[in-house]
Order: sequence, then C-alpha cells, then structure tokens
Amino acid sequence: MEREGANWTCPFCGRHTTITSPNYHRDSNRVLVSDSALASDLALTHIAIVCPNPDCRQLTFHVTLSEASPRSHNFKVGSKLQSWQLLPESSAKPQPEYIPKSLRDDYLEAARIVSLSPKASATLSRRCLQGMIRNFWETPKRPNLKQEIEAIQDRVDPQTWAAIDAIRSVGNIGAHMEHDIDRIIEVEPREATLLVELIETLFQDWYVNRHDRNERMKAIIGIAESKKDQRNGTAKAQGEEIEAATSPANDEPHAED
Repeated sequence: MEREGANWTCPFCGRHTTITSPNYHRDSNRVLVSDSALASDLALTHIAIVCPNPDCRQLTFHVTLSEASPRSHNFKVGSKLQSWQLLPESSAKPQPEYIPKSLRDDYLEAARIVSLSPKASATLSRRCLQGMIRNFWETPKRPNLKQEIEAIQDRVDPQTWAAIDAIRSVGNIGAHMEHDIDRIIEVEPREATLLVELIETLFQDWYVNRHDRNERMKAIIGIAESKKDQRNGTAKAQGEEIEAATSPANDEPHAED
C-alpha cells in the first residue's frame, strides 16, 4: 500500500515520482456494524494520490477494508480483508493511439476484469493476441490461434518466442489453443494475468519499439536533409558572389573625376 514519501509510478501517465503531502491523502475510519460475519470491528481506509505531472494530474483512489482492534477512544487497523482499486479501474497501462483501437479495447477490458472473471479476461486476451499477430505481422487468417502463433515463430526473436510458447503451454490456455478464440474456457486467475502481461510486453516490443525506431530514423533523415539544404544554400550564395565579382560590369574602367 502506498505511503507518503514512497516511490510511486502513476498508472495513468507512467511517470516515476515520490509521493508528497500536497498530492497525497490517507485516512481510516471505523465501520460501526454489529454481528458481521467478517469481523466484530471493521476499518475502512482510503488513499488518494494526485499525479504531480502537470500534463496528467489524474486521481488514483484506493480503498481497503480491514479488521479493527477496538480501543476506548481510538482504533487500530488490523489485517486486510478486501481491497478495491477504484481509480483507475484496473492496472491496465495506457497504450499509444498508434496501436489499433480494437486491440487497445480488448486489452483494457481484459485487464479490467482479470480478477472478476479470469475466463472472460483470457478470452479477450486471446482475441487481442490473434489480432496483434495478424495486424503487426500482416499474416493471413488461419483456423486457430495455435496456427497463428506458429506462423510467426521464425519471424520473432528467440526470447519473445520463448515467452509466447511458455504462455500457450500453461494449463487450460494451451489445452484449448486449437479451439475458436471466442470460446470461453475455465482458467486460473494467474493464467489470465499472464496473458494480460504478455499483451503488454508485445505492445512494447512490437508497436512501441517500431514507432520509436521510425521516429528516430525520421529525425536522422530530417537532420541530414537540413544539412544538405544548408550546404546547397551556402554553395549557391558563394556561386552568386563569384559570378557578381567576375561579371563584365566589374571590369569596366572607372570614370576619372
């Protein structure tokens, strides 16, 4: 749980910072109920953090329900019973707009429901993975995700392939690779989380890295073109000066006073 003075990464913009009091608030309140099956005394703690990045300023809001140890004039927060990340709704990382919207939507929804419904989350992640392979590698459609993945084995780096191959061999995910991607299968929560993490990694390794490389190449080409234009402009100016200095008008004798 975040605390003041701790290192923190904004889930909205990804900026790394240190939590300070102007942007941080934490408070705990005793929940007055009787005969609860959870505990005899409860405490509700909320943490609010505003990102200090002036281009972000988004609010992160987290709530935790815990046991409370009663005291005469105060109470002590005990063991955590349940927690909720209210803002943002999930741990999904913001993705750039140059990634196709359909892929971003499937990823965001898969991350949002990964704890609530692992099997639905895994279905969305499998569909996102298939869409990524077809879009990024421009591969033709194949009958199932297993064949889609095998089609790019020789085109991805060994480490990426090892990660993809490892995921598809996990539990029910691997057992149902040959079925339609929209078929809902029972998976463990950790299996669904691994699929979401794979999607995030491939977004970075494929789309973001390609975009960054293209931007660097454009910058290099732009600088080279600018230097070329400067040289051409200088050479042209020098040529005009030479032409002016050697023109016949400059060879005519000056009239005597």
